[in-house]
Amino acid sequence: MNASPDVLAQLRANPDLQPGRAIRDSAVVAIVLVDGQVDHTTGLYMLRESVRPWPIWCTDSAYADLTLGNPVLGVLEFFCGVDRRRIDLDDTGFNVDGVPGIRWRALPVASKPAPYSPNRDSPVAGDNLALVIEDKVTGKTALYAPGLSAVDERVWRAMQSAACVLVDGTFWTDDEMIRLGISSKRARDIGHLAQTGPGGMLEWLDRLPSATRKILIHINNTNPILDESSAESAELARRGIEVARDGMEILL
Repeated sequence: MNASPDVLAQLRANPDLQPGRAIRDSAVVAIVLVDGQVDHTTGLYMLRESVRPWPIWCTDSAYADLTLGNPVLGVLEFFCGVDRRRIDLDDTGFNVDGVPGIRWRALPVASKPAPYSPNRDSPVAGDNLALVIEDKVTGKTALYAPGLSAVDERVWRAMQSAACVLVDGTFWTDDEMIRLGISSKRARDIGHLAQTGPGGMLEWLDRLPSATRKILIHINNTNPILDESSAESAELARRGIEVARDGMEILL
């Protein structure tokens, strides 16, 4: 899911992802994108030496972002090529070739399209997604939502029924970057729901069933939860909320 700028480091660090069956080989069979944001797509450049076109799953609006706004996919056509697969928003779900036993379902979420998106000033459904990932054998699901500016009814239902939720943990406070003097924008201005404050992510997570595994992802480097000795990190531990880390494995 997604291709961050450090995707090559991720591949090197995980033996399961580099089976070495041939030159320039990897175990990656497809790429599923939740949006066209630069932090989720820059790694596509690093994967340009594939020996076959990449199957890339994305919505129509994300495809427009990556062909018109920031033409990453056009660049890939000069290298390995792109086998674009369309993500529909009709709740039917989809299967990814080469990933057996897993069913995917896309939920449009309230957030912000990329700054270079044709939809930047007029967002549409499909600019940003959450993904429900279902184990077909057990029926258990995980919800993956790295960008959320609000939790609507559909997303809340998916969170409640999931065995594990991996949700937007970008900022601790809405004015985090303003207080640090690095931006004039609030978290909500760039499409993220802060963890604290009225209606913040922690309040939503506290309402989930006690058995739900709760993991914060997409952590900004300004967020104090990255300091394991901080009061904010201790607060998460008290609430039973985890912070994602490299190499984390999740069993449903």
